[in-house]
Amino acid sequence: MTSIHRRDLLRGSTILAGALALPKAGHADVPAGRDPFNYQITRTDAEWRARLGEDYAILREGSTEMPMSSDIWAESRKGRYDCRGCGLTQYRWDTKVNLPKGWLFFVASEPNAQLMSQDISGDMSAERNILNTEIEVHCRRCGSHMGHILLVEEQVLHCINGASLDFVQAA
Repeated sequence: MTSIHRRDLLRGSTILAGALALPKAGHADVPAGRDPFNYQITRTDAEWRARLGEDYAILREGSTEMPMSSDIWAESRKGRYDCRGCGLTQYRWDTKVNLPKGWLFFVASEPNAQLMSQDISGDMSAERNILNTEIEVHCRRCGSHMGHILLVEEQVLHCINGASLDFVQAA
């Protein structure tokens, strides 16, 4: 699976130009579930790999999917978005913002659904650069990587990998 830094694409003038110019891998500073927090849902590495298949790198290692690669990124029906790792509801349809960037965007998550961490990329050996710092979003129950909270088109939004979520249509 090829992955890239979402911030690099969103800063570029177009998604395509960004994707072609910046094909580097994006990974979380601390992979999902490998921090000192005690998650309610835990699995062995082999169990996570069997459950998640090719999306293991996104949910457990903090990679970012390619834009428009998820079958739910343009979803517009009423429903909810659950963590693919454990089924905990993360977002509702009415908090989604439809942007043609290739990922899912939400204004807010469900209460008590997520944990946040600081995700610092690039060479920070000289001095921390606030411009290279993002807020990383994880599922509160299993630690799976969801995406990041970013400034997008003058809005602070949750920029989420479709591979991290299962869409459940409202009855």
